[in-house]
Amino acid sequence: MEILAFVIGVALMVVGLAVSIALHELGHLWPAKKFGVRVGQYMIGFGPTLWSRRIGETEYGVKAIPLGGYISMAGMYPPSPRAARRDGRAGGGFFATMVQDARDANDETLKGDDDRRVFYRLPVGKRIVVMLGGPIMNLLFAIVLFAILLTGIGVQTATTTVSALSECVPATSSSECTDGDPAAPAERAGIEPGDTILAVDGQPVADFAETSAIIRESQRDPLTLVVERDGEQESLTVVPATIEDTITAPDGSTTTGEVGFVGIRPTVEYVRQPIWAGPQAAFETVGAVAGIIWQLPVKVWETGVTLVTGGERDPNGPLSIVGAGRLSGEVAAADSPVLNRVAGFLSLLASLNIALFVFNLIPLLPLDGGHIAVALWEGLKRVWAKLFRRPPPKPVDATKLVPLTFVVVIALIAMGGVLILADIVNPISLF
Repeated sequence: MEILAFVIGVALMVVGLAVSIALHELGHLWPAKKFGVRVGQYMIGFGPTLWSRRIGETEYGVKAIPLGGYISMAGMYPPSPRAARRDGRAGGGFFATMVQDARDANDETLKGDDDRRVFYRLPVGKRIVVMLGGPIMNLLFAIVLFAILLTGIGVQTATTTVSALSECVPATSSSECTDGDPAAPAERAGIEPGDTILAVDGQPVADFAETSAIIRESQRDPLTLVVERDGEQESLTVVPATIEDTITAPDGSTTTGEVGFVGIRPTVEYVRQPIWAGPQAAFETVGAVAGIIWQLPVKVWETGVTLVTGGERDPNGPLSIVGAGRLSGEVAAADSPVLNRVAGFLSLLASLNIALFVFNLIPLLPLDGGHIAVALWEGLKRVWAKLFRRPPPKPVDATKLVPLTFVVVIALIAMGGVLILADIVNPISLF
């Protein structure tokens, strides 16, 4: 049964990834068509085509490998220089041939030099909108997922409702009860499972953390607890015992000392968060993921070292889609309530979309951020020419950056390979 649940979890992550990719490419497709650019293909995945259908001038389809997607826009770059078209090459050498091959592929999407329905002729602002559309869709999808998770389902919170009482006063918080240990103060005070604590020592409490903080600071001093039982309020007096436990200072440092102990265990429930909690969580995750992406080569190197040495991987380090699938499978196969597993899957998928958002904004071709950088460079050149009353510059020919793009692609493939291998041989586990 666990194996079946694991497989279902992996399958759900594959579907979730496909939906994320589809939304990303729609984010490019919609503004491109709105601005009049001719779009030849909209594809989810790479490799052999599993299904496709032409609607109007665009072929929509699904390919076999769900590791990405693309739309084919006419005229991503300006037409090839006439000299290069006449010679059929850009000069000798491997990279020169790659540049010309890119130009030839781009020329095939054009309908003559006067073709107006091409990407490179769009104003700089519209080109940026088209390229930003994909990452923005991933960000919006993540916000929706976080909103469902935090506002629709809620956050597991230790509430002020008592679920059970401790049997004794242990020597430390981790000790087991023995025959000689005294009874817990909560039992002596008459607290019962099901009671909801409303106030402690005159201070209203909203959750168990607030309740516990007051109790821990009170040692052998009587406390008045206002509880709700069967719809009525009662006041109970409890005298906390003293045990040894870890004390965390405001700066995060820890010491061991004496704290108050009553012996109540909270009921854990899903508490729904305000509607703004979803966007807030999404943008907080953007910051965390950006910190990882900024150090991606170093993080991948560290992952590669653990692959060789067998050391423990950083649980907050980068993952491949294989790793994300494994985690989704673990969540689905976990021995926990269905709602917990749904929440875990939504959290994983939301974080994956944040990663897609941040990663695609890296200002390197072939990523969306690279195309945005090219558009911004052209816009800067146009502003410069206008300020100094010079003729408008020609459109930036990004095919000249194909050698750099090739290096970036090789680096991405290498890093992806390391992460996939690590996620197979030395995976990160939630449990």
